[in-house]
Amino acid sequence: MSVVDLDDRGRLTLPSEVRKTLKIGDRVLLINAGDHVKLIPLPADPFETLNGALDIDKPFTQLREEAEKAAQREAGE
Repeated sequence: MSVVDLDDRGRLTLPSEVRKTLKIGDRVLLINAGDHVKLIPLPADPFETLNGALDIDKPFTQLREEAEKAAQREAGE
């Protein structure tokens, strides 16, 4: 556990030990959880993280076209 101070602009610096342990890069997701906040490390390249997660043989452009057509059908166009 670490106690950190906010600077005059409301910023804080995460200790390097915390950043290394949690593998925090340049970006985090900040969630207001009511009486506390949650910091979730974000990957530098989210698409690289997802690479191979889905077993899809279609190219992205085809998937996008299909999604747009489905949205138009649902909207009644």
